[in-house]
Amino acid sequence: MDEFALPNSAFKPAILIPVYNHEHAIGETVKALRAFGYPILLVDDGSYQACAVVLEELARVHNPQVSLLTLPSNGGKGHAVKSGLRHLAKTGFTHGLQVDADGQHNLSDIPHFISAGVQHQDTLIAGYPQYDDSISKGRFYGRYLTHVWVWINTLSFTIKDSMCGFRLYPVTAFNQMLDKAPCGNRMDFDTEVIVRWHWRNGSIINIPTKVNYPTDGVSHFKLLHDNVLISWMHTRLFFGMLLRLPKLLWRKF
Repeated sequence: MDEFALPNSAFKPAILIPVYNHEHAIGETVKALRAFGYPILLVDDGSYQACAVVLEELARVHNPQVSLLTLPSNGGKGHAVKSGLRHLAKTGFTHGLQVDADGQHNLSDIPHFISAGVQHQDTLIAGYPQYDDSISKGRFYGRYLTHVWVWINTLSFTIKDSMCGFRLYPVTAFNQMLDKAPCGNRMDFDTEVIVRWHWRNGSIINIPTKVNYPTDGVSHFKLLHDNVLISWMHTRLFFGMLLRLPKLLWRKF
């Protein structure tokens, strides 16, 4: 694909990468992404100096394809994604393809996400992970518990996986939703935002994609802190579901 070649004039995607202290992985991730020709927005979520220098250099060397949005402090993955979506809207992009910085996503699936986005421009295109043996049993069953809560809180099996950070967002629609329902700022964001999108009758297409967890990968998941955040998220979503129960049942039946 030619650099910055777009499928049609009304569809202007950019790749959005929230980054927090992934200075060892982000270079290879950006290198692989540049081959697809789309603009890339790196969102530095208050990284320490070593990572900040790497991000600045990537943006300098690969300008204008790679740009950098630097946040003053670490606000969490959700905060970085929300900041990135607002920045994309201000700079004229219609869609943001969220990709994790650590290289766990199968980037060869990007054309499938883009193709689905072109055909369904008001739809959230969500990655549906197909795991290999690199995922731990604890992580696998922990994710499944979240899936069960999501199915309860939506009264639906529409959302195949609520935690995958490989997604194509329609920027304007999500910014409008986030203005009214900000969602969590950290590890609770990915799940909450897709549930609230479903509550608003937003359409979702699930794209199967392989996910790999490198044994030397860097995880920013804080066991106690983030589990508390996720538990509180499920609690408020459950009561939110109860408030919306008549509407959800009417839609279902």
